[in-house]
Amino acid sequence: MLIKYNCTIKNILSLLCILLLAAGCKNKDQDSVKNEPEPVIYKTDTSEIPENKTINRPPIINITDTISEKYMVLIMKDSASSSERIAIKMANIYQKILPELIKQQKLEIAGPRLAWYKTSSPPFFFEAGIPISGKPLKLPKNISVKNIGADSAVIAHFYGPYSLTFQAYEALRDWMKSYKKSSAGAPYEVYIGEMYDNNGKAIDPYRVRTDIVFPHK
Repeated sequence: MLIKYNCTIKNILSLLCILLLAAGCKNKDQDSVKNEPEPVIYKTDTSEIPENKTINRPPIINITDTISEKYMVLIMKDSASSSERIAIKMANIYQKILPELIKQQKLEIAGPRLAWYKTSSPPFFFEAGIPISGKPLKLPKNISVKNIGADSAVIAHFYGPYSLTFQAYEALRDWMKSYKKSSAGAPYEVYIGEMYDNNGKAIDPYRVRTDIVFPHK
């Protein structure tokens, strides 16, 4: 009976060791996923320009090496088949979905609109966000919070049709290569101006500023 009892104790201890080891591995895997940096995606293509529409004027792109603004951002994930569809979907996110949620959470908008792209060409998978004044409570599944900024970054101040923003990405990649800088995070866009006036009329895109931010080290 003593031998049988000892064997049982050994079996229980062995089982506990296995369970603890498995739990440790699982936590380690979760930590590695949690700490894994975001993929660095560069926009290399946009939707084609319609045949009946030509763009003769090149965009204005001014590049500066600086420190990025620090924000707590409320973010919604979505996708679009073209640059035009991005604009339509983002308008709904920026003008309705996120502002309504921010109001429900009794928070305030604390900065310009932002966006991250998860693919480099159509279909575009993206995250659209608005900086907020504080941490929200419970959120829908497709909406989250991200803290960004206070990093070294090279920024392209872009003025022109949104379909040409890929040219700013190209200019920033060339800058990174010339100055031997490496990426420190996923690039993102900051929309400084409004695309439409108070009457709903489209504003000249060469008067609307988009900042494209490349964090670097």
